[in-house]
Amino acid sequence: MKAPFFNKITTTITAACVLLVLGGCKKYLDQQPITDVTTPAVFNSIPNAYLALVGVYSRLAGQEGYGQRVSLYFTVDTDEMQGPTGTDDERRNIARYQPTPSNTGLPNPFTQMFQGIEFANNVIDNIPKMTQYTSGTDQEKKQLQRMYGEALTLRAQFYFEAIRNWGDLPAHFASASTLANANPFPSRTDRDSLYDQLLADLKTAEDIVPWRNEVASIGDPIDERITKGAVKGVRARIALYRGGYSLRQKSGTMERKSDYLTFYQIAKDECNDIINSNQHALNPSYKALWKDNVGKHVVADPQGELMFQVGSIGGGGAEDSRLGFYDGPKVNNLGNAAINVLPTYFYLFDALDQRRDVTIATYNVAADGITKIALGSSSTSAATLLNPGKYRRDWNTSITPAFTGQFLGDKWQILRYSDVLLMYAEAENELNANPTASAYNAINMVRRRGFGKPITVADATADLPAGLSKQAFFAAIVRERSLELGGEGVRKYDLLRWNLLATALAETKANLAKIGQATPAAMSPYSYMAQPPAYALTNTLPTSMYFKTNATADDASIWANSFYNPTPAATPAGTTKLAWLNATISSASLARFATGFTPGRSELFPIPQPARDANFNLSQNPGY
Repeated sequence: MKAPFFNKITTTITAACVLLVLGGCKKYLDQQPITDVTTPAVFNSIPNAYLALVGVYSRLAGQEGYGQRVSLYFTVDTDEMQGPTGTDDERRNIARYQPTPSNTGLPNPFTQMFQGIEFANNVIDNIPKMTQYTSGTDQEKKQLQRMYGEALTLRAQFYFEAIRNWGDLPAHFASASTLANANPFPSRTDRDSLYDQLLADLKTAEDIVPWRNEVASIGDPIDERITKGAVKGVRARIALYRGGYSLRQKSGTMERKSDYLTFYQIAKDECNDIINSNQHALNPSYKALWKDNVGKHVVADPQGELMFQVGSIGGGGAEDSRLGFYDGPKVNNLGNAAINVLPTYFYLFDALDQRRDVTIATYNVAADGITKIALGSSSTSAATLLNPGKYRRDWNTSITPAFTGQFLGDKWQILRYSDVLLMYAEAENELNANPTASAYNAINMVRRRGFGKPITVADATADLPAGLSKQAFFAAIVRERSLELGGEGVRKYDLLRWNLLATALAETKANLAKIGQATPAAMSPYSYMAQPPAYALTNTLPTSMYFKTNATADDASIWANSFYNPTPAATPAGTTKLAWLNATISSASLARFATGFTPGRSELFPIPQPARDANFNLSQNPGY
């Protein structure tokens, strides 16, 4: 975010003394305020109320939020990517679906989400009481209404993130001081009831938060704050989860309620409103979106595709992010490169799909920040471990190759317009006997951009074939969402709401084993999604690749041979032979991939033990 918006966070947070809601009246934030700010003083002026709102936004950020743990630890292993090597009861066991209630990586994100809920509650409770809310100028009223709607949306986002990771949770829809007097040790509320409240809140919010082209008219600057499109997009997403499968507390099984189509209709309507508003569009270039907008930390991209960004600033764990450092690729040997792309995911992409070389980085970068170092080894027995590429350090123009810090200021993308189009296509397909023309158009726009084609022009290379059945179109959506949103923290939760996670993990393991043999075998077709290109389902994929010496590009042109054809017998001039697909894939990927996944347990995290110690009415999740 811009410094003027985000640098005020510290003042706001330290001025607050709030109840840690899941600890009842036993736990309070032990923070000394740097300013003497009481609730009446905060909510007696618009600038001060704005500072309180900034404090709510701040709980999205930092290493305990979307700056690392929630975005990178919680979202793997999937059929796209896997977590780090080694063993510990923190990020590694989270990735492998075997965390314990005492896992050290769970309590702080859990607490921060509920801090966000509490901070939002304070804004929601107090802004409508302000004199300016009802008696101010037209501009003051609109600014305060926007803040109120933003707080409702932020609370919904915090709750949504908590629910999809931990399931049923206590209901906290008022400030902690009020709730503590009524029931200091609340028990869990069914997630459907929580989702229903969030959907109702977001319906209120979307009527009072402006569209992005209306922000200036109410006297607000253009920045990363939530606008109406983001509210509607979050509401559509939550509706799909409300209508999807989840692991139920009582039965210990994955269930979807019989009224699920009601929520698909909500999702369709909200996405349709966004599409028809013409407020948001796709950047014509997928690479430019990530390299020139996300990589350069733009405040507001021209098309409005980046609908909901988490600002990161300050160079520390509280408000900044380790995106691009933790997940790779390395620059000047700096970075963890701790998340690896599965080779099976690499081969889900068509050879002409430009999203592959954005989503996946096949290189590290030398000390000059330009020259590429291929991921692999001159020894044919070594494995190639690829890294996510969307938040790559060499696209981050705000730092130099010599910068040794770990916080790089990259902004996590919660919602993009392409996701809106894909949600619309999914909901429209589910509500009809066969995919409609509008569903085809929505998904094909995303595909055309991915293939570098004009977005609004039909193209036989990129478009889905006509005449697909409802199930075949859904299978295409399952694949397309992975191709478009890979590495954005979406895949695991998509598979969960479709009740496909167990199947996806099992089939991915089977294909990893096949291509990891001494002589790679052909991968098997997938049962749960549309197939990769036919030439990827073969046993003639290259076991070695030839890397061009001193290459400086950031795409597949740094390689001399094709990813999709057998390795040439002769070494091309000016290249180095590097391992690609070989037997060690089994040890590098398969041996640690989702090893602890257990259906009926692993679909949720355990409730952190500190939270249960603080609230004796907080029951544990199934299987823990």
